[in-house]
Amino acid sequence: MAGTLTGRRVAILAARGVEQVELIQPRQAVTEAGATTELLSLQPGTIQATTHDIEPAEEFEVDRVVSAVSIDDYDALILPGGAVNPDTLRQDSAAVGFVRDFVEAGKPVGVICHGPWTLVEADVVRGRTLTSYPSIRTDIRNAGGTVRDEEVVIDGNLVSSRGPQDLPAFCRAIVARFAAAEAHAS
Repeated sequence: MAGTLTGRRVAILAARGVEQVELIQPRQAVTEAGATTELLSLQPGTIQATTHDIEPAEEFEVDRVVSAVSIDDYDALILPGGAVNPDTLRQDSAAVGFVRDFVEAGKPVGVICHGPWTLVEADVVRGRTLTSYPSIRTDIRNAGGTVRDEEVVIDGNLVSSRGPQDLPAFCRAIVARFAAAEAHAS
């Protein structure tokens, strides 16, 4: 997979409470495949990650504030989970608008665990099939989406997974989907 994403720019949108492993492993996977990543958040500075949603983990330096970027700056988007992270993002109009525009533009989006909450808020799951952490599946259905209980679900430009246990499959799937989008765009 090395080099399959060379020249690609991947945004990772996260806020405090992001599940650390769901930030680190996908970022590492796309970086090892040659992509450049930027961590976007709501404010400059750092965000506090967590382990198992409640245990403080590392802090991560924010590269750019989501309200100051455009979807044109990126080729793909990763939305990690952690319950607090997407709950915070879905209350921010710039984050929700960025996600909505990204999905509607047909650019590839990898989303895991509680991450689909931001997709629900952006009103982009209607008619789409996803997977997620079990506790938010009702929200996806209520927003017009279909839910499958599988380690990875790919529906067009959306790649979704249930949680940390699915990270190896999720990372392989996003690298492949992001690479396919590159080939399609060329």
